[in-house]
Amino acid sequence: MAFILPLVLVVLAIAVVMSTIKIVPQGYEYTVERFGRYTRTLHPGITILTPFVERVGRRVNMMEQVLDVPRQEVITKDNVTVQVDAIVFIQVIDAAASVYKVATLQLAVLQLTMTSLRTVVGALDLDEVLSKRELINTQLLTALDAATEPWGVKAARVEIKDLQPPPDITNAMTRQMKAERERRAVITEADGERQANITRAEGSKQAAILEAEGRREAAFRDAEARERQAAAEAAATTSVSEAIEKGSVQALNYFVATRYVDAFAKLASSPQQRTVIVPADFAALAGTLGGVAELAKTLGVNPPGGSAPPPPAPPPPRSRERSATVPLTSDSVPPARNVEG
Repeated sequence: MAFILPLVLVVLAIAVVMSTIKIVPQGYEYTVERFGRYTRTLHPGITILTPFVERVGRRVNMMEQVLDVPRQEVITKDNVTVQVDAIVFIQVIDAAASVYKVATLQLAVLQLTMTSLRTVVGALDLDEVLSKRELINTQLLTALDAATEPWGVKAARVEIKDLQPPPDITNAMTRQMKAERERRAVITEADGERQANITRAEGSKQAAILEAEGRREAAFRDAEARERQAAAEAAATTSVSEAIEKGSVQALNYFVATRYVDAFAKLASSPQQRTVIVPADFAALAGTLGGVAELAKTLGVNPPGGSAPPPPAPPPPRSRERSATVPLTSDSVPPARNVEG
């Protein structure tokens, strides 16, 4: 019996020490109550309480928490029932307010989120509900943040997890989307064809313009060439006429002989005949030239110096052979022959 009392005293002292020394872990805060009344909040670390007077009231999690909002049916503005669920991220800012101003914090936040979700979704049409999730999230966050501020809670984020319209609405939306896609495809194809036709028309137009410009330039060049050729021929004719007037028959002979040879060259180069028959005796050419000289002399055209030109030489005797076959060129004119192609 003598050892029982000291042992009891030691156990009682250990219990008192353990109840007065408190270690608060990181991420939590403890409330301290003195005779049942809140006095202060313990932060992470070691703290000594007053024995038999103070005690730890509530242990509050100060880390961010995720609450899963259960699925519920919500009626939109256009009377369509959709099933909606969400998640809420909250964080306790004031430990004392979160435990002494609301009985069950998580249940209160869940119920508030569900009612706010009905309010926000019910004010929108189905198309807006499906396409404006960010707007719904923002409105829910604003409503929750304002409602939970007195509880010492900060609503960090609110996210819509899923939106499920009725099956018949889903099928109608699928058909509508398919029809819209087909309409866009037809419009895009028509625009492509129209652009291609415009491009081809522009190309044809440019080609026609370039072709017309080419023809005009060629016509200008041909006209200029013909004009220069006519001017050259006129100058040559003028020179020959002046030479004849001055009594120089040599220029006339040269002029007539040149035309004579050119005419036979063109006749020989014709692709429409294979045989060319020309005179075998070219003495007629000299006789023609002599006749022209005599004509000039008869007209009274005297050469320079006052003396008359000598009479033309008598033509050489003609050959018995009237024709022969010989190639005809513009450079040399041998006795004429039959040219077989």
